[in-house]
Amino acid sequence: MSTMNARTVLVAEDDIQVREALVRALRFEGYVVVGVNDGAGALEAIDEQTPDVIVLDVSMPFVDGLSVCRRLRARGDHTPILMLTARGEVADRVDGLDAGADDYLAKPFALDELLARLRALLRRVDDADADVGTLALDDLSLDLATREVRRGDRLIELTPTEFEILVMLMRNARAVLHRSAMYSEIWGYESDTSSKALDVHIRLIRRKLEAGGEDRLLHTVHGVGYVLRPATPDPR
Repeated sequence: MSTMNARTVLVAEDDIQVREALVRALRFEGYVVVGVNDGAGALEAIDEQTPDVIVLDVSMPFVDGLSVCRRLRARGDHTPILMLTARGEVADRVDGLDAGADDYLAKPFALDELLARLRALLRRVDDADADVGTLALDDLSLDLATREVRRGDRLIELTPTEFEILVMLMRNARAVLHRSAMYSEIWGYESDTSSKALDVHIRLIRRKLEAGGEDRLLHTVHGVGYVLRPATPDPR
């Protein structure tokens, strides 16, 4: 990981005006910036120089943003990804999170918001790097140092955002966490809590936790939020 004042951002955007504006603005903020105009270029750039965070447009020629995201996650690359989309439909945003993105931003967007979201993604990585110890609930264990998550002997692959959500739930096991508090803690900025971002991440985490046919640990409390609790009641 590079130092705080020299973080590397990969910007993959086929609109030359948007790409050049982002590259200029990010360099002004002190980032090292690599700009490419399509998904194939993004994959090549990532292989040549591992970025600290990726800004990835959904609609690009040759290889689109969703495909890039899926390929990176499939090969175990957990670099934080902020997905850009010109489409405002909830389904399109859900597709990005489903593909493994950590956050999304619909065009047109305010530069200050994009910068805030990048800082939040990088801050989460920094906090995780500084964390040590193990969290456990029933057969679910999470190593804060190695970022390994297991149910029994089964290793579970999570994206950076999924990992941080699970950390929050495990640290507050048995307590119902309000959606608004989770948005504030995980994303670190004013967020639209009516969006589907958190719900999609929770659904993906739940699917991964139960992929081996295990009992449900992560529950929805309708109208409130989410709770992680043991599959078997505590002994009286």
